Amino acid sequence: MPLRLFNTLTDEKQDFTPVRPGRIGIYVCGITVYDLAHVGHARMLTAFDAAVRALRWTGWQVNFVRNWTDVDDKIIRRANERGEDPQQFAARFIDECRKDMQALNILPADAEPKATEHIPEMIELIGKLIERGHAYAAKGDVYFSVRSFPDYGKLSKRNLDDLQSGARVEPGEQKRDPLDFALWKAAKPGEPASVTWQSPWGPGRPGWHIECSAMSQKYLGITFDVHGGGKDLVFPHHENEIAQSEAASGNQLANFWLHNGFVTIDAEKMSKSLGNFRTIRDLLGQWDGEALRAFLLATHYRHPINFTEAAVADADRRIEYFYETLAKGDAYLSQKKYTGGEPRPVDEHVAAFRDAMEDDFNTAEAMARVERVYGFVNARIDAKAPPAEVAALLHTARTLSHVLGLVARAPLDAIRERRLVAARRKGIDPAEVDRQIEERIAARKAKDFKAADAIRNKLASIGVELRDGPQGTDWRVLL
Repeated sequence: MPLRLFNTLTDEKQDFTPVRPGRIGIYVCGITVYDLAHVGHARMLTAFDAAVRALRWTGWQVNFVRNWTDVDDKIIRRANERGEDPQQFAARFIDECRKDMQALNILPADAEPKATEHIPEMIELIGKLIERGHAYAAKGDVYFSVRSFPDYGKLSKRNLDDLQSGARVEPGEQKRDPLDFALWKAAKPGEPASVTWQSPWGPGRPGWHIECSAMSQKYLGITFDVHGGGKDLVFPHHENEIAQSEAASGNQLANFWLHNGFVTIDAEKMSKSLGNFRTIRDLLGQWDGEALRAFLLATHYRHPINFTEAAVADADRRIEYFYETLAKGDAYLSQKKYTGGEPRPVDEHVAAFRDAMEDDFNTAEAMARVERVYGFVNARIDAKAPPAEVAALLHTARTLSHVLGLVARAPLDAIRERRLVAARRKGIDPAEVDRQIEERIAARKAKDFKAADAIRNKLASIGVELRDGPQGTDWRVLL
């Protein structure tokens, strides 16, 4: 089927037609780095990472750009509170975000531009808007004149009269109209030199919205294929991007606008005041990164998603099932001395998965299709199917999982690593579990089965399940 995407601009699902045949340019608004990334950021990162992986797998040549906002009022304020230079502060949190992204198996974008590295491009764009009558300077600030752009509101479906009723001018602003927004902000007394640049309108720094227009234009051109981000960015950020970009160029900014849905925590909006603010780092202290990724992919990217411990536990069980199935399949092929090489994926499963991903990146359906393949792997092993058949199903399971960014590790390594994460979450000491397993082995050798059973029962009471097999005794933490 053709690639179909839900376009926020038209409010409908449309067949995708690229600006250039076979190529897709994608710009996604990244993270403003004034703190550790949170679960909402994880949703955005995972959704678009899965989309880009799927596009490349189906043969598209993708140029993926995801920016860093490393100069912003929040960054300056937070850095000042901590007595740090804002640029060094932002750089530190970019590094921390990248650690979290690696744990979630988020691939690097083709370009990851930083706002502070593109000030000249922003100044040039602002100058063009002033020349064309869409912006004006006022005491060192520069504002975009919203009423100069007749299409303002076309993305968010808002009209100027409704916006006017809720608009206001903050103290110190020099706007001609409450609806206007800042393109350039004059430097304030006492602000560090590291976040102040010279411009034709005096020293200062860029507004938030202008950075994405300048960087998307530099890396993808005047008009590109897809612009994405969280639903919270539709207004005002993306609406303002459209206005300033299209007012400057006279051309459409992006043909498709994709927005991922909100994340709630136990059915409530995430906020520090409610005490339910969850950073990715917090979650990685309790859960395996692939479990978090699987949880996020189990809901279509456009739909809201409710974070609960039970939902993540369910995703964790799914990842455990995947890895244990792969380990079981590898052992089966080894036992059968299979030497047939890498087989072709099973076409019917690949086609169903591809249909799901080409239908507006429906990862929920794609995950269900993948899980079905793992079910077939287990069933065919249990039925002692020919090794070539099992090998084809195993290869299919791995291939489709990798498109979703899952099962990236060797199965036995992953099982061991995940066990340690689960033990930490439950407060279980793995070394103590291993010691008690050794005691149980000794008891069984001495035919003291009562003592051996007592150890098994003691471990079960703290949530540890022992599994005896030909290779010895293994264990796992029950969720």
